Amino acid sequence: MATFLYKLGRLAFRRRHFVALIWVALLTLAGVGAASAPAAGSTSFSIPGTEAQKAFDLLEQRFPGASADGATGRMVFKAPEGEKMTDAANKATVAKTVKELGDGSEVVSVTDPFTTNAVSKDGTVAYASVRYDAPAMELKDATRDALEKAADEARATGLTVDVGGDALQAAAEPGAVGEVIGLAIAAVVLVMTLGSLVAAGLPLLTAIIGVGIGVSTITALAKALDLGDTTSTLALMIGLAVGIDYALFIVSRYRAELAEGRDREEAAGRATGTAGSAVVFAGLTVVIALAGLAVVNVPMLTKMGLAAAGTVVIAVLIALTMIPALLGYAGRKVRPAGEKRRKTTGTALAKPNLGTRWASFVIRRPAAVLLLGVVGLGTIALPVSQLELGLPDDGSQPTSTTQRRAYDLLSEGFGPGFNGPLMIVVDAKSSDDPKAAATTVTDGIKGLKNVVTVTPATFNKAGDTATITVVPDSKPSSTETEDLVHNIRDDIASKADADVLVTGTTAMNIDFSQKLSDALIPYLALVVGLAFLLLIVVFRSILVPLKAALGFLLSVLAALGAVVAVFQWGWLGGVLGVEETGPIMSMMPIFMVGVVFGLAMDYEVFLVTRMREAYVHGESASQAIVTGFKHSARVVVAAAVIMMAVFGGFISSSESMIKMIGFGLAIAVFFDAFIVRMAIVPAVLALLGRRAWWLPKWLDRALPNVDVEGEGLRTQAEKDADPDEDRELVRV
Repeated sequence: MATFLYKLGRLAFRRRHFVALIWVALLTLAGVGAASAPAAGSTSFSIPGTEAQKAFDLLEQRFPGASADGATGRMVFKAPEGEKMTDAANKATVAKTVKELGDGSEVVSVTDPFTTNAVSKDGTVAYASVRYDAPAMELKDATRDALEKAADEARATGLTVDVGGDALQAAAEPGAVGEVIGLAIAAVVLVMTLGSLVAAGLPLLTAIIGVGIGVSTITALAKALDLGDTTSTLALMIGLAVGIDYALFIVSRYRAELAEGRDREEAAGRATGTAGSAVVFAGLTVVIALAGLAVVNVPMLTKMGLAAAGTVVIAVLIALTMIPALLGYAGRKVRPAGEKRRKTTGTALAKPNLGTRWASFVIRRPAAVLLLGVVGLGTIALPVSQLELGLPDDGSQPTSTTQRRAYDLLSEGFGPGFNGPLMIVVDAKSSDDPKAAATTVTDGIKGLKNVVTVTPATFNKAGDTATITVVPDSKPSSTETEDLVHNIRDDIASKADADVLVTGTTAMNIDFSQKLSDALIPYLALVVGLAFLLLIVVFRSILVPLKAALGFLLSVLAALGAVVAVFQWGWLGGVLGVEETGPIMSMMPIFMVGVVFGLAMDYEVFLVTRMREAYVHGESASQAIVTGFKHSARVVVAAAVIMMAVFGGFISSSESMIKMIGFGLAIAVFFDAFIVRMAIVPAVLALLGRRAWWLPKWLDRALPNVDVEGEGLRTQAEKDADPDEDRELVRV
C-alpha cells in the first residue's frame, strides 16, 4: 500500500492543476445540487419491530385520513394574577384565537378548550389543540407565521400565551458562534504545529472543501432519502474533525521528509506513502464504526452513520490527493520541520522534545503511570452505573423557548404527566364483542397506580379498533411512567379479549431505549471485532490491537460518566449552559461507542505505526516507543486539541441533543488522546517489551503485507540508488 500511495502522492504533486480542478468541480456540483434540491420533508422516526411502532402502523391502517403524521400545535393560555380563563374577557380572547387558527389553509382541526374540558381545575390554564394535514417540517412558513401571530395577538390582551407541539419545530442550530471559535482554535494550533500560515491553512482548506462536498450532497439527497437535520450536523462535526487531522498528519510528515533533505516531490510522495497509509487505516476504522450503526436497525441512526461515514471517506481521499497537490502549489512556503530552530542554533542537533522526554519518563515508571491512568478513568466512569436513558422532549428545551414555557404551563395546570400521554390501541378485529373488550381494557387501566385520566374508547368506522388516551401522574421521562407502560403491556393486555398495544411519544422513547440497549453488545462485538482484525493486519501483532480495544473501553466509559455527571446530575451545568437535567439521550451510549471508537483508533494508528516503523527498522522495543513519541506525539496532541475544539463548538447549540453530543465527543477525545494513548499505551508497551510485537508465524504468513511502515519505499530507494555514488576515485 505504501508504494501505491507514494506513487499517488507524486502524481498528485505533479498534476496538481488537474487534481485541484476535480475537487473544485465536485464541490461546485454538490453545491448546485444542494441549492436546486427540493426542501427536505418530514424526517420519519420509526423503530421497526417495537410494540409502539406496530401500534402506530396499525393506526395508519385502521384510521385512514387521520393525519397521524401531521404536525400538531398546542396553544396554552394562562390568566393574569387574580383572574380565571373562564372570565368573559379571557373567554372571548380564546374564542377569537380559535377562530383565527381555524382559518389556516393547512389546518385540519382546532379544539375549543371550553367545549373539550381543556381548562385546569383552578381555572387559570387552558389550551387549544391544532392539527395540521402536513408534517412539521413541511409546513409552509405562512402557516407557522399565522400560529405565532395568533399567539402574539392573544398575548397583547394580557394573557400569558405559549405554543407547544412540533408545529414550530425548526432546524437545530449547531452553534455557529461556537463552531467559529472552534475553527479559530484549530487554526492557532495548526500554526503552532506546522510553523507557518500557509502550512496551517492547507488542512483547514481541505477540511472545509471535504465537509462542503459531504454536507451539500446530504442536503441534495435529503428529500429523496428522508435525511434529517441531525444527519448533516453529525457529518459536519465528524468531517471537520477528521478532515483537519488527516491533512495535518500528511503535512507534518511532508515537513519531516523535507528535513531529511529530500526534494519536494519526493517528500510529498513519501509523506503520502507513510502517513497516508496510516490515514487510510484510521479512516477505515471510523467508517467501520459509523457504518456499523446499521446493525441497530433504527433507520434514522443508520442514515446518520452512513452519511457521516461517507464524509470520512471524502476526507481520506482529499488528504491523499489534494494535500499533495496543494503542497506543490505552496512550494517553499511550507518549510522543513525544525528549520527555524536549526537556523537559530546553527546545528542540526536539537535537544530532546517534550514527546521524547515524556516517553522516557513513562518507560522508567510504566507500572505507576498505568495504575494512575486506569484508576483515574475508572473513577470518572463511576456515574455510568446511574445512567438513565430517554429522548429529549419540550421539557429539555431552554426556558427561553415558547415550547418549554408551554410545557411548564401544562404541567402546572394539568399535572406533570399531561405532556406525555399514552395512546392505547385496542385491536379487537378478532374479538366477539369489540366494545366489551375495549371497556375491559379501560376499566383495567383505571385500576392501576399512577393514572390520572383515562378517556373513553374511540372506535374507527369499522368498529374493530379503538384508541384510549391515558394521562399518567408522573412526567414522561420518569421511571414511574415507564413502569405504567410495562404494567399495561403485561397485566392489562393478558386479560383482554383483544390485542392491546401501547404507543405515543413516551412509549416510543421506552421502546427505543430498550432496542438500543439490546443492540449495544452485538454492535460493540461487531465493530471492535472488525477493527481488531484490521489492526492485526496494520500492526502485525495480537497484543497491540487488544490493548487498543481495552483502552477505548476505558475512555468511552469515562466519557459517558462525565456526560451523566453534567447532563443528568447537573454538575458544571451552569458553565456549559445545561438549563435542564434529565435522562441521557437514548442513542448516546451506542453513538459514542461508534464514533469514539473510530476516533480513538485514529490516534492509535498514527502513534503506534511510527513506533512499529522504528521497531521494524531495527530499534529496540523501548527505543521504538521513544522514537514514535519523538515524531508523532506533538502531532497527535495537536490533532486531539483540534478535534476537541471542533466538537466543543457544538456545546453552544441551543439543541440539547447536539450540545450533549458535542460535549460527549470532546471529553472522550480528551480522555482517549491524553490519558489512554499518551500515558496508558506507552506504559503497556514498555511493560510488554518485545512481546508487544509478537505474532504467531502461521498468522504472519497468512496475513497480507500492507506495509504501513513504508519498508517497501526504503527497499525501492536502495535499488534505485546510483551504484557509483559511494565509489572512490583510484589512481591507476
